[in-house]
Amino acid sequence: MITEPQWIEQEDELATLYGTPRRTSKVKVSRTITDNYAKWIKASPFCALASVGPEGLDCSPRGDDGTVVDIVDEKTLALPDRRGNNRIDTLRNIVRDPRVALMFLIPGSGTVIRVNGIARITADPAWLDHYAREGHPPRSVVVVKVSEVYFQCARAVMRSKIWSGDHQGLDALPSVGTILEDMDRIATANEGASDEPPIDGAWYDTEWPKRAKESLW
Repeated sequence: MITEPQWIEQEDELATLYGTPRRTSKVKVSRTITDNYAKWIKASPFCALASVGPEGLDCSPRGDDGTVVDIVDEKTLALPDRRGNNRIDTLRNIVRDPRVALMFLIPGSGTVIRVNGIARITADPAWLDHYAREGHPPRSVVVVKVSEVYFQCARAVMRSKIWSGDHQGLDALPSVGTILEDMDRIATANEGASDEPPIDGAWYDTEWPKRAKESLW
């Protein structure tokens, strides 16, 4: 059994443990979106958007069938808020604390691009129309003023073999419908019956692919 660990609670302890970053870890940071970084960002169809609010942290997946963000200028990114689950956890955080971080993944590459910045949200009709897809505008657009951009060490992606396509045991994992049905049962036990009918996990799994395909935008 693993015993209770000794916790690291001071920055100087970390500095002693990890040492000084090499020059390559420092010079890669840019305060603007350089031409080289722009090429990588434009190649990314997926990013994770992290935000912080009074209730804690949130990290939301964002994806598109082309570039996931639009580079407005060397200091500005625009991220259309495409259809999702309407929880608006990230958007709620941004209006209360505008600090955000984005992590861009590029299929097949170990290179990860990271952006830190300050975000605001607009529902200006001109912006929504500009980012419409198949006649469907986004509900809002997240506009990020870039504070810094840099690439992350590729070792994490290399270790994970995330692009290898050889991930065993997927069939043994519970489906999303199974998870929903189980969580619905727990919620009912703790909070009482909902006005909505109980979730049928098998039905959800059957219907979801078609519903998702028809409502991407």
